[in-house]
Amino acid sequence: MGAFDVNAEADEKPGHEVTMDSFWMDKLEVTNGMYAICIQAGTCSKEHSIFSQRRPDYFINPEYRDYPVVNISWEQAKIYCEWAGRRLPSEAEWERAARGDDLRTYPWGYEPPSETYANFDSLVHDTSRVGSYSAGTSPFGILDMAGNVWEWVEDVFDGDYYPTAGTINPIGPTQIPGKYNRVIRGGSYQDTFLDIRVSNRGSLPGPNLLAPVSDPTRYGKSSVKIGFRCAAGN
Repeated sequence: MGAFDVNAEADEKPGHEVTMDSFWMDKLEVTNGMYAICIQAGTCSKEHSIFSQRRPDYFINPEYRDYPVVNISWEQAKIYCEWAGRRLPSEAEWERAARGDDLRTYPWGYEPPSETYANFDSLVHDTSRVGSYSAGTSPFGILDMAGNVWEWVEDVFDGDYYPTAGTINPIGPTQIPGKYNRVIRGGSYQDTFLDIRVSNRGSLPGPNLLAPVSDPTRYGKSSVKIGFRCAAGN
C-alpha cells in the first residue's frame, strides 16, 4: 500500500505492507438508477443536485441511468451502502482491489493511461457510463477504479497517517475535532495521470456530526466529480 513510483506524493509515503481479511468490492460505481431506487425506498436523501459537469438534467434523465451518481456527500454514500446491505470500503480495501498483489501504478498495470483505459484528463469532459473501459479493469475484475469519478471511502483523511498506520486491517486515523475530511480515491474525468494512480489520495470534508443542523459543516461537501462504490465483509 502507498507509494512505489517516481510520482509519489508525501501523503502516500512510505510504501508499506498491510494484511487484511477477505472482502467483496462492488464491480461498478453506484449509478443514478441505483441511487434513485434508494430514494424511492424512502432511505436515501433527495437533497442533492441533479446536474453533472455539462448535463443539467443528469440525475433525472433516463439516458444517464447507468452513469455514476455524483453530488453525493460522504454521509449520503454511507447511508446508501448500509441500505444496500453493505458499507463503504476502507482506504486499504480500495487500494487492494485496485492494485492486486504487485506494485502496479494503475489498475491495469504500468502502462501510461490513455482513452482506452480510463475517462481522465478532460478527454470526455464529464462522466462515462459505468463499465465502459474494460481495458482498465483491475486484477480482480473491478471497473472504473481510475478516472470517471473520485470515490468516497470510509477513512478519515490525515496526510501524515501512513508512517504510523497499522499493518493489519487498517481503518484510518481516529477523527480529530476540527478535521473532518474523508478520503477519496481514484481520480476523476478531469484529473491527469498523476491523480489516477492507485496510490494517490484525495480528500473532501465529510460531516461534522457535532455541528448543529443549521451549520453547513454538519453535512459535509459533495462534488460533480465524486461518486462511490460499496464493499462488504466476506
